[in-house]
Amino acid sequence: MAYTDIDKPTDYFNTKLYTGNSSTQSITGVGFQPDWVWLKSRSNAQGHNLFDAVRGANKPLFSDDSNAEATTTDRLSSFDSDGFTLGSNTNVNNTGYTYASWNWLADNTSGSSNTDGSITSTVSANTTSGFSIVSYTGTGSASTIGHGLGSAPKMVICKTRSTTGVWLTWHTGISINGQIQLQSTDAVYNPGNNLYWNSTLPTSSVFSVGTSGSVNGSGTDYIAYCFSEKKGFSKFGSYTGNGNADGTFVYTGFKPAFVIIKDATNAYEWRIYDNKINPFNSMFEIINPNNANAQATSSHGIDFLSNGFKCRGTTTINTSGANQIYMCFAKSPFVTSTGIPTTAR
Repeated sequence: MAYTDIDKPTDYFNTKLYTGNSSTQSITGVGFQPDWVWLKSRSNAQGHNLFDAVRGANKPLFSDDSNAEATTTDRLSSFDSDGFTLGSNTNVNNTGYTYASWNWLADNTSGSSNTDGSITSTVSANTTSGFSIVSYTGTGSASTIGHGLGSAPKMVICKTRSTTGVWLTWHTGISINGQIQLQSTDAVYNPGNNLYWNSTLPTSSVFSVGTSGSVNGSGTDYIAYCFSEKKGFSKFGSYTGNGNADGTFVYTGFKPAFVIIKDATNAYEWRIYDNKINPFNSMFEIINPNNANAQATSSHGIDFLSNGFKCRGTTTINTSGANQIYMCFAKSPFVTSTGIPTTAR
């Protein structure tokens, strides 16, 4: 029996905190060359900046708004062997401001052609960690798109690149006809048709798109971040809130380092909890992917435990009867690949 696919999660996902200097600086200590870098000011209200190796280091997208990708030379200028290099732009590097960077490893390339789907895509994929970056151009007709993971994604985050458009997201915790938007507090929208995902679950080789311009407008360029689940490293699931301060426990099979939670039933913020921002339980410091607000102290916290997380709030992440969806990455597996238990936090 394999207890985990990955003994050292920080080889594939890692958080790095830094302080801005309004000049060029190299951020090191990530532990690998990242292919997806997500930056956010903790101390001040500044927008999120997301960069990936397929689109190129100079092309940010912003999870808190629907703008098309920008082209800039002074935000993130390169992906480096142990991190990344920043320019002087104050949105990612303002003097004295504190920042969080979340970093994922794909395959350290700008991607290669994938013809598994009816639309040819450009894919940078890591089949070990279950993460891929997928670029494609829409046709306006129901289509399939190769993701390169070799196992079915549990979550797909899709964004228009060339035009304004929402961050249309599918998650295994919602209907295949539904969608939820990363830049919005809205609950799941489920029109009950094939508009978004063509009423078809992702397979080990492709995900499907319908005719909506949010995922497949004719001639529109898109980027998709795809995630499959890996034992001991990542978990994508849902739970039902109990509305109690002694909240719901969610088993992941590992000690979390990072979790994003969204109430899919009600209009609440997306919430990021991170063990570098919150070194100790209970964890109340949050960042919202859907807005530019600074890091805030919430009245609804969670505990990161050796085998999952436990909610410590009565609403938002634990509203009674509400469907809560989450994506979670590990600090360490509960049991290593050789069967040795890890210690609790």
